[in-house]
Order: sequence, then structure tokens, then C-alpha cells
Amino acid sequence: MKLSIIVPVYNMASDQKLEYCMDSLVNQAMEDYEIIAVDDCSTDQSYAILQEYARRFPDKVRAVHSEVNKHQGGAKNIGLRMAQGDWIGFIDSDDWITPDMYPKLIARAEETGADLAGCDYCLTEEHSMQVGKIVPNNKREQSGPLNTEKRRSLILDGGSLVVKIFRRSMILENGLWFPENIFYEDNALGNSYLVLAKHFEYIEEPMYYYYQHDSSTVHTISTKRCEDRMAAGRLMLEEARRHGYYDEYKPELEYSFTLLFYINTLFTYMAGVGSTKYGFVRAMGQEMRRTFPDFMQNPYYQERTHAEEKKLIRMQQRSTLFFLLYYKLLWAYRRWRKTRKND
Repeated sequence: MKLSIIVPVYNMASDQKLEYCMDSLVNQAMEDYEIIAVDDCSTDQSYAILQEYARRFPDKVRAVHSEVNKHQGGAKNIGLRMAQGDWIGFIDSDDWITPDMYPKLIARAEETGADLAGCDYCLTEEHSMQVGKIVPNNKREQSGPLNTEKRRSLILDGGSLVVKIFRRSMILENGLWFPENIFYEDNALGNSYLVLAKHFEYIEEPMYYYYQHDSSTVHTISTKRCEDRMAAGRLMLEEARRHGYYDEYKPELEYSFTLLFYINTLFTYMAGVGSTKYGFVRAMGQEMRRTFPDFMQNPYYQERTHAEEKKLIRMQQRSTLFFLLYYKLLWAYRRWRKTRKND
């Protein structure tokens, strides 16, 4: 079989989100592929919808039900164990793709000998094939046989896994199983999926539609999700050590960890969690310092981190209490300014 498309599904029955995704998959302009849709113990009608697609398209769709909710990583692992395709594609069940996305990616990969291929995506707030805001997912210079410089670039700017295809043999040979029971599983495994490839091909065309709505993972902030992002950061470093690329790419991994574990978590936690806890913020800063004592001297940190964020991070590293007081006062002042401006 040429391709296995793995779709983790959890509570996507409303607003025809799941149908729009599945319709785009069953209408791919190619033969010899399978869609493995894994329902992750949904509490709505998602599994019933998947069963209907399996009935209508028995040669394409396999509907699987997990009795235990394992989050997207667990659902992806179920799909990987069942997959028969030479190529693997992952897609979020609230997104959709053009009819020629997978045929184009496979054709480019096979004609160049690549074991990894990807494209761009666009952001959209409506169910249509109208191209929204285009987001370049990779860089032209990352394409081709991978060397040290290209792998460094992919660690720093690898882009999303859902707009890529991977040789199944590469995944299985390296044991690239996703962590289960946490969010941000792609962040934990993403570097290995990219760095362990030998050749990457990039098509500069938006063929993936990334649906923007309030219930998606990136728009939902809670202490649990912040903890999961931190866990994904730890797993990212474990993966690099397990596969032997930690030392060679330590500066890139240090910055990636700083961004994932600390910067993104700290500021989303402060902005999005109603009741912030001193102990949580303090422990986060302490672990960051233990893991990479000199992270603020990292060249990528120096170059890519906004000046105001650097100021706040220095403050938090010196005194969590002062940081919390300052941040809350700053946030209150900005809300007051906004209110005055709107009056």
C-alpha cells in the first residue's frame, strides 16, 4: 500500500468539522491508500460518524475506537501499529487538505529519493477551500539531502508534522512512538521525525487548511496544558539523547527547550490561567536554570527573543515574587489603557 493517513479524533462531531476533514481525505486524487481514523474515546457522535464513513468507503476508511482516552499521541500510536502504507501522513481531525496534497508530496519524495516531504498551510476560520492566510511551514534552503546545517535549521524551524509525509520504515526503525496522555506530543517527537531523515523535500504551496476555532489545543490554556508542554520539553531532550544527536545539536536543542518548556509556557500561563500559583512559576524557573544554567547566553535566545520578554525572564530568574507582582501590575495597566482608548 502506498499511503496510510492517521487521523486522531476526539469530540469533533459538532459543526460538521469531522465530516469536512474526512471528505477531503476520501477524495484524494490517488489510489492505494488507507485512512485510519482513531476515535480517542469521544463522548459525542464522532465514532458513529467515522463508522458511517467506513461503511460508505470500505476500501479506504478504517474506523477504530479506543476504550481509553490517551490523547492524540495514543491515538497516533494505535494508527501507526495498524498502518500498512509505505508513507505515513498525520492530520488533525478539525483540519482538511486539498485533493492533491498527498499525491504531490509522494510524487516529489519518490522522484527525489526523499524520506520526508512537506508543504505550506493556510489559516482559515470557515469551512471552504478558499485559501486563507498562508503560513510558510519550512524554508527553501532546508530542502534536499540533509547535512548538519540543514538539520540545525530543522530543529529551530521544523514546522508542523501534519503537513508532511514520512517513510513508515524510518518511523519503525527508530521507534518513533508518540508520548501518550499528554498534549503537545508533536513537540516531544518532532525533532526526531526530522533529524533522523536523510532527505527532505519541500513544496512551497499551501495545501493544508488549519482551522481556527476556540476549542483547538493551541487556543485552550490551562495549568494541565502548561504542565504537558513542560513534559514535552523534557521528552524532547530525552529523545535527542536516545538517538545520539544531543551533543551535536546542543545549542539548537537548548534554545528549542527554552522556548517550549519555559518562554511559551511562562507567558501563556501568566496570560491565560486565571489563578496563577507562585510555586508553579518558581519551580519552572528553577528547572530551566538546572537544565541549562546559561540559557540566556544562547546565541539563538539572544537573537530571537523579544527585548521585553528578556527583561521579564531576567526578572523571574532573580525573583519570582517580584516578577509576579510586576507582571500583574503591567497587565492591569495595559487593560486600563485599552479601556481608556476605547471610551
